[in-house]
Amino acid sequence: MNYYLFLMQLFFTLLAIFLTWQAILYYRRRTLYKKLAKEELSQEWLKTLEKIPHYNLLSNLLKQKLRLKMLYFASNKEFLCVKCELKDEMKAIVSFYASLMVVGYDELEPFKGLDTILIYPDDVVVNRTYEKDGVYSKQKSVLEGEYTSGTILIAWNEVEREIFHHSCNNVIVHELAHQIDFEEGYVGGALSMGLQDRSRWSKIFSRHYKELLERSVKGAEWGNYHIIGEYASTGEAEFFAVLSERFFQCPVSLKKHFPDLYKELKSFYRIDTAVIFSDLG
Repeated sequence: MNYYLFLMQLFFTLLAIFLTWQAILYYRRRTLYKKLAKEELSQEWLKTLEKIPHYNLLSNLLKQKLRLKMLYFASNKEFLCVKCELKDEMKAIVSFYASLMVVGYDELEPFKGLDTILIYPDDVVVNRTYEKDGVYSKQKSVLEGEYTSGTILIAWNEVEREIFHHSCNNVIVHELAHQIDFEEGYVGGALSMGLQDRSRWSKIFSRHYKELLERSVKGAEWGNYHIIGEYASTGEAEFFAVLSERFFQCPVSLKKHFPDLYKELKSFYRIDTAVIFSDLG
């Protein structure tokens, strides 16, 4: 009996410690949030943001909503630059796109599971081991970006090429989409959805993913799927990440050719990018 009583006491003691620690963290977050609510973006940040087509197309209301999210994100994440000097421009751009992706949500702390943004000046070459039919081989892979638990890797040369010279690609959005995707254990973007919505989402995404995969395997004509691209066929997680890029970078084209996918992404991200960023195509 004493043994079980000891276990119960230990359990409640640990629970009390955990709850106390969570309360401390919550208080710290609220204190920081209130402090940042009074701050404005620096002139260095504003000069950088005004170079970004997305930022210039936002209403003043959305810019103000993003301001606090950007400041909060930059204050809570660790930015590391490998073989380069970390600049305010880097923090501003990553914080902007991270905040834009969750601007429709009211959460105090977006991307809770993300701790570190690892920035390289150029694409990263790594050695990878691949397996096919029981045969293992080593190959070099070139990374523009990568997601691992709690960390995203970004090649800054790709950011500059895609952000300042608009394209349908965005390595920041791509890697953060992976973070969103895995944050609550779902693959393919079914984050925080009800069962009915998740079922509809899965049917629409699965149908288009299978069609893209079939075209890739058979070498068939891409048709409208050329907008999405072959890389999206390498896995459902990549399919969601690439679609997230297209949703923010080329929303009008995505909506025109895949209205059902656009509708689901609009519901998921809670922002109508085809209206706000109509000039981007």
